[in-house]
Amino acid sequence: MSGDLKKVLEINTALARTMITRFLREEITRVGFARGVIGLSGGIDSALVAFLAAEALGAQNVFGVLMPYRTSNPHSRADAELVAQTLGIATRVIEITQMVEPYLAQFAGDDARRRGNVMARVRMIVLYDQSEDFKGLVIGTSNKTEALLGYTTQFGDNAAALQPIADLYKAQVRELARAVGVPEKIIAKAPSADLWQGQTDEGELGFTYDDADAILYRLVDERRSVEDVVGLGFEARVVQRIAELMARNQFKRVPPLVAKLSARTIGVDFLYKRDWGK
Repeated sequence: MSGDLKKVLEINTALARTMITRFLREEITRVGFARGVIGLSGGIDSALVAFLAAEALGAQNVFGVLMPYRTSNPHSRADAELVAQTLGIATRVIEITQMVEPYLAQFAGDDARRRGNVMARVRMIVLYDQSEDFKGLVIGTSNKTEALLGYTTQFGDNAAALQPIADLYKAQVRELARAVGVPEKIIAKAPSADLWQGQTDEGELGFTYDDADAILYRLVDERRSVEDVVGLGFEARVVQRIAELMARNQFKRVPPLVAKLSARTIGVDFLYKRDWGK
């Protein structure tokens, strides 16, 4: 990432930390809860969210769920456990292999995308069941770069009651993670959904997060056209691919659309605050 763009994407980490912890505390307590549940993957996103949630709610009110599959990298579990131990939050390890293997063997075969989606959605089932047991809301761990690209499984890893870091690009996640004390080994490692051995986000996407951040910032925040961004010197293939992913995956960023038939339609005319009735 160029020095100029790095400077543009720099955030006031103290302010961002205050805003996110306040958001977590206010939005969770507003609906009658005091606790949060997080899927701890061992990656930077879930680590940052765990640090912020522990600060907002108190470590005793945050529960981390580790959900390895038989091919998961053992280092991922070790890093997730390091986060939990550093913060003093309770955790539970729930192996998903026996939950997904019968279905994968019968239907998904060697299709990596389908297998990954099944694993992501089974993890969602586990998280929501554990949230009922812990009496806390599921806190999401998606960042802005992933959300804009659609690099997420609908009703899988993007399923959550609230998303505290979904307005932070990946570079900003790294910046805030360092500021709150996430271990450097977690910040520095290659991002991976850990869906199969050797899988990395950037390898699957075909471009780096730095390139994605730079291009997305210009397409979204600066509202430039694809042609304008290519004219700034970015590779046309990558810019066009990112713009295509953004448009194609818009459906993942909105609630299910409702066909309007009546005078007052949920999500269209029937719009109340989340704290309605409080």
